[in-house]
This record gives sequence, C-alpha cells and structure tokens, in this order.
Amino acid sequence: MSLANRMAVASPLVSARTIEATEFPALSQRFGVQGVPRTVVNEHGAFVGALPEQQFVDAVLQLAGVAEAPEAPA
Repeated sequence: MSLANRMAVASPLVSARTIEATEFPALSQRFGVQGVPRTVVNEHGAFVGALPEQQFVDAVLQLAGVAEAPEAPA
C-alpha cells in the first residue's frame, strides 16, 4: 500500500486513488503524467518520483497549503 493510500486510511480528510497510467490515458493526460509515480494534491499541485516518507508528507502538506516550504540550507 502506498504512503498516499495509508494517509487516506488514517484520516477522513485525505483521499487517495492509484491509477495505472497506461490503462487510463485520458486521466494521465488530464493530470499531466509524464513520469511515475506522480502525486497530485487537490488537482492543482503535483510532484513526480518516489520520495522518502518525511519528504513525501512535507510535499503533500505544502501543496495542500497546510505547511510552508522548508528553508534551503545556508
């Protein structure tokens, strides 16, 4: 089970869908899938690639507008 799906199971505020891009080309085109995995948040923000768990959660929260982007190291 992907981290996105686990987050959806853990919270009623999160929903997740796993879609096979090659089997649903219309959805792939709608969400601009060019690499996998592609994670789309609230149908407007997205990132591509498998991230470590904490980076994944941080990216989802940032795209959802719940958290600010972390500052780059100096």
